[in-house]
Amino acid sequence: MVRTEFPFEVETIDPLWIMLADGTRIAATLWRPVTDKKAPVVVEMVPYRRRDGTVARDMDMAPWYAGHGLAYCRVDIRGAGDSDGDLADEYLPREQEDACEIIAFLAAEPWCNGSVGMTGISWGGFNSLQVAARRPPALKAIIAHCATDDRYADDIHYMGGALLTEQEMWSNFMLVKKAMAPDPQIVGDAWRGMWEERLKTTRSLSEIWLGHQRRDAYWRQGSVCEDFSAIECAVMAVCGWEDSYSNFVPRLLEKLSAPRLGIVGPWSHAYPCRGAPGPLIGYLQEALRWWRHWLNGEDTGIMDEPMYRAWITREERPKPFYLPDHAGSWATEEKWPSPRIERRTLHMNATGLGPEAVTGGTRSVCSPTNAGRDCGRWGGYGGSCPDMAIDQRREDGLALCFDTEPLDEHLTLLGAPEIDLLVTVDQPHVNLAARLCDVYPDGTSALMTYGVLNLSQRDSHEFPEPCPVGRPFRVRLKLNDFGRIVPKGHRVRLAIANQHWPILWPQPRLSTLTVATGESTLILPVRPPSPLDGTVRFEPAETAPPVPTTVFEQGFDRRIVTDDVGGGLQTITLTSDHGRLRYDDRGITVASANTDIMSIRPDDPLSAKLVTEYRWAIESGEADTESAARTELTADETHFTLSWRLEARERGQLVHSAAATRRIRRDFA
Repeated sequence: MVRTEFPFEVETIDPLWIMLADGTRIAATLWRPVTDKKAPVVVEMVPYRRRDGTVARDMDMAPWYAGHGLAYCRVDIRGAGDSDGDLADEYLPREQEDACEIIAFLAAEPWCNGSVGMTGISWGGFNSLQVAARRPPALKAIIAHCATDDRYADDIHYMGGALLTEQEMWSNFMLVKKAMAPDPQIVGDAWRGMWEERLKTTRSLSEIWLGHQRRDAYWRQGSVCEDFSAIECAVMAVCGWEDSYSNFVPRLLEKLSAPRLGIVGPWSHAYPCRGAPGPLIGYLQEALRWWRHWLNGEDTGIMDEPMYRAWITREERPKPFYLPDHAGSWATEEKWPSPRIERRTLHMNATGLGPEAVTGGTRSVCSPTNAGRDCGRWGGYGGSCPDMAIDQRREDGLALCFDTEPLDEHLTLLGAPEIDLLVTVDQPHVNLAARLCDVYPDGTSALMTYGVLNLSQRDSHEFPEPCPVGRPFRVRLKLNDFGRIVPKGHRVRLAIANQHWPILWPQPRLSTLTVATGESTLILPVRPPSPLDGTVRFEPAETAPPVPTTVFEQGFDRRIVTDDVGGGLQTITLTSDHGRLRYDDRGITVASANTDIMSIRPDDPLSAKLVTEYRWAIESGEADTESAARTELTADETHFTLSWRLEARERGQLVHSAAATRRIRRDFA
């Protein structure tokens, strides 16, 4: 629902200039209520350009907050949008220091009551946690969305110590984002000089990220899991099961000692009032209760809510996207980890999963390199984007599967399954992928959750060691948290593979992985019903009126899989054209599109190739600019080869180009 009437009129200040101690000028937009009473303020800091990048979501939410008496400040971080400086990398200490200065500045403003909150989704969720760990005095509470406490374990770069192909797609996206000109309507004639300086310093951030293939000091910086006790302000953590960051919510609930609440819904990488798939909730109303409690000292009842509210998905056929809603209902736990959750152990026997171990014998798998094709995309969006996991029967046929007998009763699962394997491998470098599936009586296999591990990092993500070839060793792996009801008559399937393309980059050689049956286990988080589940209530989703927009060209999303049967090459092509539109209230026209092409031969890991392209064009004032980037990743046995190219145009004419090719040694990846 779009709300048009509010308790307060809203004043918008754009730009709000904030001068940092080192002379860097930061650009922000401030929405504040028109009132004689001092108001608290919530700040969001991301690099995605407030005037033309995140304006749609900002206008949905920021005026809504201001209309309810809460100021909202959306900041372009250093080197992004209309702000001075250089955006040299993500989550740098300098960014966190800037945030502390900005919080102090806002708290001291005459219209502010001195209390500041911080929020954001993805990048903004990350830095909310990072800044909270620095404890600036005015910061009283945060809401982190789709974020992580561990930059190595759960960000877009590595998973279980294995390289995510999404890293290169992300670096290409950021290559373009950094290379865009500031808005001449805001910075005036200085826009071209600022743009030229940005272009000179722009390079692929993958050069940095591929240089840190282990969990070293680079990743520890900004990972608040290094010291959870550093966070003393109140934390609300919010995510959706379809998002790749959902693990951070239960981890924060378990590890933080500060006041905290967690909500995990059915959504993908989006705010719960405007994302997909649904059902959506009245997130803004819930957040307002939080902010009023912690920033105004009002008794809103928010801290009487249970610690954890989680969506439990019901029986649902796998689809490439879900519109409008997921099937399911809300559940609640007063504490997390919940003492109510049973850790039920099943044994991987030669005949399947059973309550008792039957030792003797082994089972082996040598997955082709294209195993994983139907498992969806890391970081999928799942609205109209066809990037969710589909029927897993093809994948199960390329894996080693252990099934239960048909269930005698419904089985509700909430939490993170764990596996303990006794394995033998024939190569020193092996990736392990474990999937948990709901198998229907007709054979349909629905992916519930999964986990991956670079077996060289089985004992340490910082100090990897080659696998002991031909000698049995233990592997323990926690899969991603999830919530689902497996109906009576269905089976639970654990599928183990040693490839997970295109989510993971393959190890240099095909390998055979052998599991000792009867000596390996699966632990399921079994949840009994709770009478409190029926008490979970959210108001209907609301937003402020959307930014006035004229659409010139509609966008689309497409996923095409092709098999060259003769040549043996399989190619996955993902295309997202975001169309061309004008934001009428500011006279800015934008157009963007990206294409990701991933190809591989099933019998040759060294044939893996990723090509990702992104372009973004903006017309504002006298500026008519476009940046386009192309990044390619390949590998041989010992090195990755990263090639990138950036081109910038003004009114269609090339004004800047930069390119580089780097060979980066494979470090157990």
